[in-house]
Amino acid sequence: MATLTIAQASCADDYDPNSMPVAKAREFIFRFLEPVRATVRVPIRDALGRVLAEEVISPVDVPSHRNSAMDGWAVRGADLAATGDTTLTEIGASFAGRPFKGTLGAGQCVRIMTGGVVPEGADTVVMQERAKAEGTKVAMAAGQKTGQNVREAGEDLKRGSVALAKGRVIRPSELGLIASLGIGEIAVYRKLRVAFFSTGDELKGIGTTLGEGEIYDSNRYTLYGMLTRLGCEVLDLGVVRDDPALIERAFQEAAASADVVITSGGVSVGEADFVKAMLAKLGEVVFWKIAMKPGRPLAYGKIGSAHFFGLPGNPVSVMATFYQFVREAMLILMGANPVDPVPSFKAVCTLKLKKAPGRTEFQRGILTRGADGSWTVRPTGEQGSGILKSMSDANCFIILGDDVGNVEAGSTVDVQLLEGVV
Repeated sequence: MATLTIAQASCADDYDPNSMPVAKAREFIFRFLEPVRATVRVPIRDALGRVLAEEVISPVDVPSHRNSAMDGWAVRGADLAATGDTTLTEIGASFAGRPFKGTLGAGQCVRIMTGGVVPEGADTVVMQERAKAEGTKVAMAAGQKTGQNVREAGEDLKRGSVALAKGRVIRPSELGLIASLGIGEIAVYRKLRVAFFSTGDELKGIGTTLGEGEIYDSNRYTLYGMLTRLGCEVLDLGVVRDDPALIERAFQEAAASADVVITSGGVSVGEADFVKAMLAKLGEVVFWKIAMKPGRPLAYGKIGSAHFFGLPGNPVSVMATFYQFVREAMLILMGANPVDPVPSFKAVCTLKLKKAPGRTEFQRGILTRGADGSWTVRPTGEQGSGILKSMSDANCFIILGDDVGNVEAGSTVDVQLLEGVV
């Protein structure tokens, strides 16, 4: 595993702890990530969202037999006339699971359904829309091609070939593919253990009465939701007060029990922020002020063997930094390979956006598809980092790069979908 040191960090290309660009911050974090190694075997129904720890090798040909891709008639290509209709005699039927047992001879055909075994002697299927049956006589339209509508044995997968590569995140389609091979159990990496807590004397738990200046802690709930969707094993350590002894104990407990420690709050420059000093004592951390909005304060480092992400305290900033930095890091640590970045695409912004050059902004937007198929986007409204409703209302980020200033209505902008990311 790569060892993070302050000296290494300060020698990195373009390293600037006070204003690191978003792309450079991602690159820097990813240098120090090493996936978990431990594996477990699980029934495939329990594998959804897990990461494959070994290749899945096909024990059979898929499909296992030559079969029809259409409902129609199985024929010999040699019997089909180059011009004009061909009339053949139907001698039986082949259904999925109930194949025709005989051999097709000259001038004969077999009624066949999709998935049915192509009979011995046949090499072509004429779809039923291109034929007309009267009793046992079937007239085939001209223009058929030998070999059409036939799926050969092993066409999808050959016996012994790699069906799924190590590192693949198991989705419903992968579950179906594994089941189609007759495999009921697979090896996956163990779940990534993530401990998290919030810091701040002003934070109160749900069900308590708020005093003057106090707020309910929402960050632990959004973090729980995002981490759970990623398939992590989560350990919620609650709210830790702004007390050095309590914070130190929380960090030690978290690092001892988890692969990753995530905090919200305590990484800004306020006088009551003990986190920086504590981390200097317990581990090695490079503190960045990322050139982004929302979410400028962000810390990444190591506490013992655990990775540490110190997220801002504002609710929107927590989610924005998680989406832009933590998500991909978690997938890498889970063993996923490849880890695809969240795709972005272009849309026309219908309202003017205020923005200062020099940092990347992730404004919350509502993406809409018009009747003509074109995409437009508008901001959710006020973009303050404490307005969590702006994330609830949004279905995308509007991404405005470092060099972008104010955006006029009608301009094209980059958007990044939120749903499906975590």
